[in-house]
Amino acid sequence: MLPLEGVTVIAVEQYGAGPFGTMLLADLGAEVIKVENPAEGGEVGRHVGPHFFGPGNSHFYQSFNRNKRSITLNLKHPEGMAVLHELVRHADAVLDNLRGDLPDKLGLTYEHLKAVNPKIVCAHLSAYGRTGPRRAWPGYDYLMQAEAGYLSVTGEPDGPPARFGMSVVDMMTGLMTAFGLVSGVVGARASGKGSDVDVSLFDTALHNMTYLATWYLNGGHNQGREPRSAHPSLTPSQLYRTRDGWLFVMCNKEKFWPVFCDKIGKPEWGDDPRFRSFKDRLANREQLTVLLDEVLGQRDTAEWVEILGGAVPAAPVLDIAQSLENPFVRDSDRVADFAYPDGTALVGEGKVRMLTGPVRIGGETLPTRPAPALGADTEDVLGRIGIGPERIAALREQGAL
Repeated sequence: MLPLEGVTVIAVEQYGAGPFGTMLLADLGAEVIKVENPAEGGEVGRHVGPHFFGPGNSHFYQSFNRNKRSITLNLKHPEGMAVLHELVRHADAVLDNLRGDLPDKLGLTYEHLKAVNPKIVCAHLSAYGRTGPRRAWPGYDYLMQAEAGYLSVTGEPDGPPARFGMSVVDMMTGLMTAFGLVSGVVGARASGKGSDVDVSLFDTALHNMTYLATWYLNGGHNQGREPRSAHPSLTPSQLYRTRDGWLFVMCNKEKFWPVFCDKIGKPEWGDDPRFRSFKDRLANREQLTVLLDEVLGQRDTAEWVEILGGAVPAAPVLDIAQSLENPFVRDSDRVADFAYPDGTALVGEGKVRMLTGPVRIGGETLPTRPAPALGADTEDVLGRIGIGPERIAALREQGAL
């Protein structure tokens, strides 16, 4: 029994942020029913390249939609909206990640749906929120990173502003929305009344500034970029050169510094007045960087990981391929084959090899179903709420499915 079994979520979603959030819910047992408009070829993520298993089945789409179900439904058609209402009657939540002004126009808010199901939770993930002067603005992850300050603290001090290498704001916002949705469902089951839950890319990006924002708001400190991806106030906590690459070392507690010195063959540095405390090391960081580069440059990265591993927080700097071929990943359940049932494979070998979810539930096996084909579950999902083959055929003829 997974923790979210018995929770049904209707997902009017596309691209990355919303699908990422509902995928996490599906991993933990929720039934996520993905609503896709067949007139548009399904959600846009199906067509995001450059890598594809086949038409309408991109690697990108698979990465954000495991363990879900897909139905075709045109919400701009009155009969399509009528079907949505029938689905809502049997659901716990509706999640959309649309432009901020669209949920109200499409009738996806609690005000529109409470008459159908007073316990329904309507979770809205938008770029800038559903209120305010930017509610109708489109927006994407990189724009949020730019405006919320991320680019000003990423990269080398003498280089151009740099974004985070992945769409971290999208994924954090999807997670925040999933958290808000589940919280809303818990509240609705206790009170009998649902609600709107609002999360935006911008608010999530801004909130993630945490202590950097507090530093500025209370002390006027405007943090910039540090060399070698260094922590602004702790050292050693940055990149160092090895003989064949880079090593990230983080002595973020005082207890690690003398251990680190012993491990690298410089025990005398532990009591060196230049480096004895956080304050001392920070004052002499440039000198310490030169010295550590010299010592760490005498061995390869893998050798230092073997020496330091488990005693001092340290990690090799790997590329994507190396990170996935890392034995710590490869020889675990962090990567798995997501297999299609016999006869329904959308890819040549009948399976998609992907990362598994980050949440582990003790003693339970999490589902490993690949992302569904467009409309693969339409008949089954609608049949369970009393919509039979004849009406389904009529709805398709009308353009509602």
